[in-house]
Amino acid sequence: MFVTPAFAQAAGGDAAASFGQFLPLILIFVIMYFLIIRPQQKRAKEHRAMVDGLRRGDQVVTQGGIIGKVTKVREDGEVEVEIAQGVTVRMVKQTITQVVSKTEPAAAAN
Repeated sequence: MFVTPAFAQAAGGDAAASFGQFLPLILIFVIMYFLIIRPQQKRAKEHRAMVDGLRRGDQVVTQGGIIGKVTKVREDGEVEVEIAQGVTVRMVKQTITQVVSKTEPAAAAN
């Protein structure tokens, strides 16, 4: 008396209707890719290029906000940065966030 009979829907389905259900989900992933993932990958690529281009004499800013001058670039992913006269610290290249001024490469002797 309190229970109403349940009627099953047709078992067969329309392929276009099932694709239409997933369309909003697909659109959300496409929008997330263009608004979040792609710009982040671009920023990471630019940072990697900046870090790979570090050389002696560049004035840099670290993640901690310390401004210093690169005195030595090592092959093992480290740089030595002079933060005050006579005070040199070793740090990981990836912690450099910005290059304030780049040194010009020495001109080739003619």
